[in-house]
Amino acid sequence: MAMNQVGLLERATEQSITKQRFDRYFLHSKEESIDYYAKAMRWAQGGFVDQFSRNDKPYSGLPHKEFTKLFSQTFSDILPEEESPVETLFKKIGETILKHSVVVSNPTCLAHLHCPPLSAALAAEVLISGTNQSMDSWDQSASATVVEEKMVRWLSDLFLKCDRADGVFTSGGTQSNFMGLLLARDRYLKKQLNWDAQRDGLPVEASKLRIFCSKDAHFTVRQSAFLLGLGEQAVVSVETDSCHRMCVNDLDRCVKEAVEQGLLPFAVVATAGTTDFGSIDPLAEVASRAKRYQMWFHVDAAYGGALMLSERHKHKLTGIDLADSLTVDFHKLFYQPISCGAFLVKDRSNFDFIKLHADYLNPEDDEETGIPNLVTKSIQTTRRFDALKLFVSFHALGRKTFADMIDYTISLAQETAKVINEEPDFELLNEPQINAVVFRYRPQGMEKSNDSEWLNRLNGLIRTKLLEQGHSVLARTRVNESVYLKLTLLNPRTTIEDIQSIVSQIKHLIQVEARI
Repeated sequence: MAMNQVGLLERATEQSITKQRFDRYFLHSKEESIDYYAKAMRWAQGGFVDQFSRNDKPYSGLPHKEFTKLFSQTFSDILPEEESPVETLFKKIGETILKHSVVVSNPTCLAHLHCPPLSAALAAEVLISGTNQSMDSWDQSASATVVEEKMVRWLSDLFLKCDRADGVFTSGGTQSNFMGLLLARDRYLKKQLNWDAQRDGLPVEASKLRIFCSKDAHFTVRQSAFLLGLGEQAVVSVETDSCHRMCVNDLDRCVKEAVEQGLLPFAVVATAGTTDFGSIDPLAEVASRAKRYQMWFHVDAAYGGALMLSERHKHKLTGIDLADSLTVDFHKLFYQPISCGAFLVKDRSNFDFIKLHADYLNPEDDEETGIPNLVTKSIQTTRRFDALKLFVSFHALGRKTFADMIDYTISLAQETAKVINEEPDFELLNEPQINAVVFRYRPQGMEKSNDSEWLNRLNGLIRTKLLEQGHSVLARTRVNESVYLKLTLLNPRTTIEDIQSIVSQIKHLIQVEARI
């Protein structure tokens, strides 16, 4: 045998041995690989169920410093030199990280727009992570691309009711709101100033561009403005009514003043479900102003969009179909694991403002031959196949069950507001439009009841102590410089008895902490 053939044979043998060494670490058709995968999944599932799901408290109560110390003691190295047996690794993770995680599925974990995820969606996550599809190009996702397109079409029909509508799955409301204002800005510059922002950047007139939203709109409107190079000064805050909804009369005033000052109103953002109060702006009326003043109409329905599934409550979103673009999150009232959202646009041609082609990824001739590369509609390149978990959830539960869960949580919020309102030492701040209830403890008959600084400290302490005791996780917010507590009642497993227990805990806590 020639020397070069011997060398080739030796190298081939060496590569085969090396390959076999790595085989078990990746999932493929060989038995050793499947066994390793099944073992890892079994130990991970065991730790998850035993140390997280069976935890009867929403949080262990372990303070930040103590957990940091525990973690460092358990995992002395972030990257050890040698591998660890998976059973040992997941056992340690269960006893440290999972045991001291916030249990979002617990009925008294009620702080944020942070939902308990559906079990069907958790199972879908296994398929999503295992197949590891990348949603930027057809040759990295294939069937996944079709599923996302079908889901987007259904969502477009549900919300925008327009054949030209289109959309893309996103990481959530922050990205979707940014995309809405990005398209709004570049469309305005093109149509009104004949300016190509993609090619030439921002014109000198950019400093005059203005966005209008209610003072209770999500902070990402301001964040998007400065990320778009317009600065926070581009956002004009419109007053709200007694129910924390945008006041259209004040919107008229703000737009009129802007025009008189030589400024350029180009977008108005309505909120369908504000973070603190769940308030829904008068969408149809805001849409009419957007049309009158030739502004892009974006609706942030990250929170409230799910009401479209409810026959009882979808009327609250009347006018949402008039939006030029729309944000909807599925990791809120659609009960999906983080992250999962969508951005929808009424006219798909507006995606041209962010479209770029790369020969190695989405060449132009793919478009000519009808090959779909979804990266042309996204500001992300690599994206997860998140549409699958929503698809699985829809089929596993059906529309009626989703609607029943939404209806239940809204009814629970109304009942909760009544319970709090009937307590003489509690002050209810809002009548819930969706399922957020804002209140504070304000004892009657005390001199300090009118001391705002003392009340702020007291309510801040209530939240902290309840968290430390692991009894409940409530949110804290500020309204007109006053500290309030918030119950965000997304969990359909929460009962009015859970709410009454929280109220009792607060009363007991006040008695114990009477020295405040």
